[in-house]
Amino acid sequence: MGTLRKITGVVAGTAAISALGLLGAPAASAASMPCSAKASACVDLSAKQAWLAEGGEVTYGPVPMASGKSGYRTPPGTFKVTYKDIDHWSKAFDGPMPYSVFFTNSGIAFHKGNIKQQSHGCIRLTHNAAVTFYNALQPGETVEVVR
Repeated sequence: MGTLRKITGVVAGTAAISALGLLGAPAASAASMPCSAKASACVDLSAKQAWLAEGGEVTYGPVPMASGKSGYRTPPGTFKVTYKDIDHWSKAFDGPMPYSVFFTNSGIAFHKGNIKQQSHGCIRLTHNAAVTFYNALQPGETVEVVR
């Protein structure tokens, strides 16, 4: 009987901590996200971080990311998600871009990639972050990229 109470207490305690946002997906306050309330996704190029948001409230992040290297800098600005491709292959750079969420007309996307190396303009995310961004963002939603 004592063991059952301990297990129940651990489960209840874990559920309470999770409900407070202390476990699970990364979370941050909207004050730490440098984008407007219109942004569904926010990228801070200087901080090398990205967020998902809804109505100005952070729903995921910040998460680490990599952006474009010299000669291929990720452009700052406000964009709309154009399309998604879970298993995209870049013909221009002959490489995989899993979980791609495109947000410019020039082929820049969020996608899974090595966040320790700069890209050809895309926002590289870890596997878990790329899956989360892919599942959360829909065509037409706003992406803001700031320096």
